[in-house]
Amino acid sequence: MELKELPKCPIETTLQLLSNKWKILIIRDLLNGTKRFGELKSALGTITQKVLTTNLRDMEDKGLIVRKVYSEKPPKVEYTLTDIGYSLGNILDSMADWGSGYKEYLKILAKRK
Repeated sequence: MELKELPKCPIETTLQLLSNKWKILIIRDLLNGTKRFGELKSALGTITQKVLTTNLRDMEDKGLIVRKVYSEKPPKVEYTLTDIGYSLGNILDSMADWGSGYKEYLKILAKRK
């Protein structure tokens, strides 16, 4: 991705890079370290192989992850976050904090009814 292709607004840039729930969940799982394709697919549950492959390729193209292929039979492929990919951990931490707070808010509202 080139700089001239990115939106002027940095929030919009971030949203463009994390454009769907799968990318965010892939980052969540890779924050714990390198994973193989099958490990990611299992961790993500309902994601299809095609959707996972598409998202991983896009994230690799954008510099968020590195794909390492080992020449063995069957082929072994591992995915790791790049430094810029790891830096998204702070955003995910904030999202987790907000999500927890929202759940608490809903509990309080439910008690008032």
